[in-house]
Amino acid sequence: MRHQGTVKGVESADVIVIGGGVIGLAIARSLALRGIKRIVLIERATLGAEASHAAAGMLAPQAEADGVDAFFELACASRDLYPAFADELREETGTDIELERTGTLYLAFTKKDEEEIEHRYNWQQRAGLFVERLSVDEARRLEPCISEEVRGALRFPLDVQVENRRLVAALSISVEQHGVRLLTETHVKSIIIEGGSIEGVETSRGTVHAPVVVVATGAWTSLLASSGNASLPVHVEPVRGQMLCFETKSRLMRHVIYSPRGYIVPRLDGRLLAGSTTEHVGFHKCVTGAGIHEITAHALEIAPAVSSLPLVDSWAGLRPCTEDEWPVIGACAETRGLFYATGHYRNGILLAPLTGELVAEQITTGRPAPLANVFSPERFQCVGVN
Repeated sequence: MRHQGTVKGVESADVIVIGGGVIGLAIARSLALRGIKRIVLIERATLGAEASHAAAGMLAPQAEADGVDAFFELACASRDLYPAFADELREETGTDIELERTGTLYLAFTKKDEEEIEHRYNWQQRAGLFVERLSVDEARRLEPCISEEVRGALRFPLDVQVENRRLVAALSISVEQHGVRLLTETHVKSIIIEGGSIEGVETSRGTVHAPVVVVATGAWTSLLASSGNASLPVHVEPVRGQMLCFETKSRLMRHVIYSPRGYIVPRLDGRLLAGSTTEHVGFHKCVTGAGIHEITAHALEIAPAVSSLPLVDSWAGLRPCTEDEWPVIGACAETRGLFYATGHYRNGILLAPLTGELVAEQITTGRPAPLANVFSPERFQCVGVN
């Protein structure tokens, strides 16, 4: 197959990372820290402009889990990396990613909600996890703004939050400082595969040759084609999530607050994020009247005082969802040099530091970490795409 000329100034690399969200950036950084010198990261738009920008930044595996499984263990392991991760990024870049460690409250408003939080408390207690059951009075002492309709609450002290847009900024600075070559506004036309091995990628600017390619393209993964226009063997669907942003003159609350229907995330600068919807609408990334109504209703259920706050912003993002809603992390056995780090769905921010470590470890050592085995693309019967 004839390829167009090489990208100006970049003829070859040791590793190409396709995708410049937090997942791709974290992988590029981890590779650089392991001594990989020639890393090229290719992003179709600007760094972190899609799901990474739209997220709420919650690091809350305990608040969201219904039981212990491999995904829960992955999520908790990545959450627990964040204190050191945040310190390292601050030291490297001078950027504070605002890791806020106040914790998360989970509120019950109905009998069904009470049964849900009781179940959550019981299994997490049995698993030896850090969780607190609060009376209504205890919950209201922590957060006086919550509704008088609350019937019970849990507190998860280890479930925290980060300012995801500052995280993107810090990672972007870090990878540049570590010598990663960034190609933004660059479309990957195809992955070049010859004889069952990766040869590089063909882009809108030309061809870059490399023996290793990491697909970290989020919701756009299934649109990426290999040479010969064959589809890649992992299917990822975009799932729209809408978000609202309110403004407070002083912080209305300190905890991230969940209900079974929505959540509110207080930022250090006084903003209050509320979300979110889950919509299977393809690539239609827009805010709708129905979405605003739904999110507002759920926010008011949690804290009626939100009704007096000005709505200052709204946005939508596209979460990347696989068939089983678990991420795809690791090598495709039938195509040498092809790695996946995609399909993180609602947990891209949470899983970024650990995904970076797991992918970089497998690339540099040739061995997957045991924690990553269950998330291998092989579970989808990965086949060669040459």
